Amino acid sequence: MSDDRIVETHTESPAWMLPAVVVLGLIAIGGLAFGWSASSKLDATQQSVTAQLKSTQQAVQQDMSSLKDRLAQDEKANTDLQGDLKVVTDKLKITQGQLKKARQEAVKLNDATTEKVTALDTSVHSELATKATSDDVKTVDTKVVGVKTDLDATREDLKMARSEMGTLIARNHDEIDQLRRLGERDYVEFTIASRNKPEKVGNVTVELRGVNEKRNQFSAAVTIEDKRFEKKNRAMNEPIFFYLSGTHIPEEIVINKIGKNSVSGYLSIPKANSQTAAAATKSGS
Repeated sequence: MSDDRIVETHTESPAWMLPAVVVLGLIAIGGLAFGWSASSKLDATQQSVTAQLKSTQQAVQQDMSSLKDRLAQDEKANTDLQGDLKVVTDKLKITQGQLKKARQEAVKLNDATTEKVTALDTSVHSELATKATSDDVKTVDTKVVGVKTDLDATREDLKMARSEMGTLIARNHDEIDQLRRLGERDYVEFTIASRNKPEKVGNVTVELRGVNEKRNQFSAAVTIEDKRFEKKNRAMNEPIFFYLSGTHIPEEIVINKIGKNSVSGYLSIPKANSQTAAAATKSGS
């Protein structure tokens, strides 16, 4: 029986393999650490970009909201301006119409006066032709003088200053009486002798707020149908126009005398307004 021998062969690893494995392990660990660090930085960068994007988006939304609000305000302001422009345009049309009417009435008044003088002159000549006595001539001369006086007064009426509405402006009591004789308006004269004391004048209330006697200026508050408005630094003989409800012709207040702490003037009320107010009172009752 033969002996079987087992021969064991030992293969030794090269000496450089272990350090190589260690180095490769360290490189792998370093790569993992670098990858983790890069991943963390990437996440942080992504979060920062996301936060900035969100902040920018919110800022843009706020700017859009603010822009929409400003646009809405501008549209509202534009609508209000269009409404005011329409009101002013309508008032201007009324004013132009009234001014044209006033001019026409002034021309008619002048023509009517001329016709009366012409007719009377013809009558005077007829009387002179039929009555040749000295007494008759004296009587006719007296009539002629009277007619000339009336004509001069009428011409003086036409020389009065006119407002932008075409109305004549009286500078004193005598001129107010001349305007009364025309019969187109009612006139209420008044004097306010102290400041800050409202006084009833016709259908309005007037309160003297201040006086500048050197510059012939005044400031006043006027209350019309429970609505109060102030007029500051108005000149003497400068009309203050206002409309009452249901009327189309303005009333006017004129201050034609300014004292130390007092003013005098008149309220001018168109006859048409008086009739309208009377009709409204009658229908209301």
